[in-house]
Amino acid sequence: MTATRRSLREWIFGRKLDPLRPQTRQHIVLVAFLAWIGLGADGLSSSCYGPAEAYLALGEHTHFALYLAIATAITVFVIALAYNQVIELFPSGGGGYKAATQLIGPYAGLVSGSALIVDYVLTIAISVASGMDALFSLVPPEWVGYKLDAALALTTLLLILNLRGMKESIVLLMPIFLGFFLSHVALIAYGIHAHADAIGTLWPETVAETRQLSAETGVLFVIALFLRAFSVGGGTYTGIEAVSNSVNVLAEPRVRTGHWTMFYMAASLAFTAAGIILLYLLWDAAPVEGQTLNAVVFRSVLADLFGAGETTELALIAVLALEAGLLLVAANTGFIGGPAVLAAMASDRWVPRQFRQLSSRLVTQNGLALMGGAALLVLLATQGDVSLLVVLYSINVFITFSLSLFGLCRYWWEQRLYQLRWRRSLALSVLGFAVTAFILAVLLLEKFLQGGWVTLVITGSVMALCLVVHRHYEDVRRLMLLTDRKYELRKSWDYDAPSPPLDPKQPTAVLLVGGSRGAGMHTLQWVMDMFGDRFRNYVLVSVGEVDKESFATERTLKSLQARLENSLTYFTSYCVSRGFAARAYSAYGADPLDELTRLTTRVLAEFPDSVCFASTLVFRRENVFTRFLHNQMPLAMQRRLHLAGHQLIIVPIKLPDPAGDLAPA
Repeated sequence: MTATRRSLREWIFGRKLDPLRPQTRQHIVLVAFLAWIGLGADGLSSSCYGPAEAYLALGEHTHFALYLAIATAITVFVIALAYNQVIELFPSGGGGYKAATQLIGPYAGLVSGSALIVDYVLTIAISVASGMDALFSLVPPEWVGYKLDAALALTTLLLILNLRGMKESIVLLMPIFLGFFLSHVALIAYGIHAHADAIGTLWPETVAETRQLSAETGVLFVIALFLRAFSVGGGTYTGIEAVSNSVNVLAEPRVRTGHWTMFYMAASLAFTAAGIILLYLLWDAAPVEGQTLNAVVFRSVLADLFGAGETTELALIAVLALEAGLLLVAANTGFIGGPAVLAAMASDRWVPRQFRQLSSRLVTQNGLALMGGAALLVLLATQGDVSLLVVLYSINVFITFSLSLFGLCRYWWEQRLYQLRWRRSLALSVLGFAVTAFILAVLLLEKFLQGGWVTLVITGSVMALCLVVHRHYEDVRRLMLLTDRKYELRKSWDYDAPSPPLDPKQPTAVLLVGGSRGAGMHTLQWVMDMFGDRFRNYVLVSVGEVDKESFATERTLKSLQARLENSLTYFTSYCVSRGFAARAYSAYGADPLDELTRLTTRVLAEFPDSVCFASTLVFRRENVFTRFLHNQMPLAMQRRLHLAGHQLIIVPIKLPDPAGDLAPA
């Protein structure tokens, strides 16, 4: 990479971060306040549309809105408290996916993870589209034709911001989030205060009207009406799971930081959503063509505060602009949570391993690219039509809610003999599961024929693709274990025997070894058998890839270092036992190809009479799919070294072939 290209890349994406420096982790993790902004925006933004959907579903029976406000606030805290248990049980992140996988089974985890991936893509698409609708309602009508272009441009901008790092994107968007929250708290507080005289009589009047309706239509009709409105407003609760999915990006102590983040999120969402529903009721909000219900009620509140005139209109424009801005901030949650779920699924081999990889800025760039690219495709396919996107949205998140909370119910029931406080935790989990499962059932019935089936088809397609990837990886893993056993040597040699002195002028074999000890030993023995005494020096070169899993904690990073150093000691001691001089070189980084190139270049400068060797898998049916799923580093290194005038011989791995998927070389 030329100096100009490197400078341009650093200007766009930021300078490279060293994953081994303790200060790096402190630089990128989120304290509770920043996590509330970055992960809570999706939940808080749902107050822009969730309460309105629930209120409008009541029809003329608006007195039920008081019950809705109370039920909404309680439900937010019930789900949040239940998900606090997920944070405690899975402090490394993964949230609903990990909960379903570990507490129910891997296929439940597959369903939950696939649902979350689709949901986060839709979160980005619907948040950007809704934000554009709100912004373009404030500009001249002739500008509306540019709305889709603006949505695509903003999605791309958010993608670039997140490629620079989560904290950077959150800090940049913080003023919008805080402006929305503070302005809405003030409007809700004033709106309730202005009708303080009605508060005292609101409850008895609501109860009286409920009794009258029950007498006229029956209790079952009243219950069904309320439950339908409550469920239709289920979009209010989307986003609550985001904290548990991304615990690994929180500052230590993670569980405590996660609990505080969840509290901030639940308190702000409960107050805002329930307060807006109460405003609808107190101010007799009614739908107006071309305006959201929030715009209608806030116009009334501002007119009461400032009087009818230009000040009210300007204040309303500012409030609606902040709502639009928050929806854009909420889209950022998809760029944080989606890659986190993909990384967790990649660790379990449901999706390609590339989704665990980190960029030079220590973000999961492949996951970000997938989320951003998929959101762009959804926006293009739907032309940014919010009415269509909203049908696709919210079903998947309740699939994850239900599976996670059912898993918690199962866990606490199994722990009843070992945990003293299992009854309280089980009761909370059961209540949360009952609420979310009921909302899921109603959403499926309400939205299935309206287009909700499309969401299920998309999620099912993601699951099918994951099953294909998983089967392939499992077959290869099983065959690699056979290979490891085939080349496993009894450690009859002295591990601590000193190596003969290396002579840099003597012919040297430089072996690029990876994580498989069997593959490395196969390559080493192949070189020794093929070249005999041609090489007197054996240099083992390996790079530890710092991915999402190994960078999770200081402990996992040290574990990566220990495994790599132990593996290199194994190879060098074997070479010494055969009478050869040996030395190992290691490096660590998020971009293993660049690190390996730098390290190998240094080794070749030290040992000029060298030939490099690496190994690779050979497939009977080589195609784009198999090439994408597996590491192509040997071929990339061969190209780089050959361009620099050095030799690299690639040794094929001869795997057993019981399934017929792989063929001996």
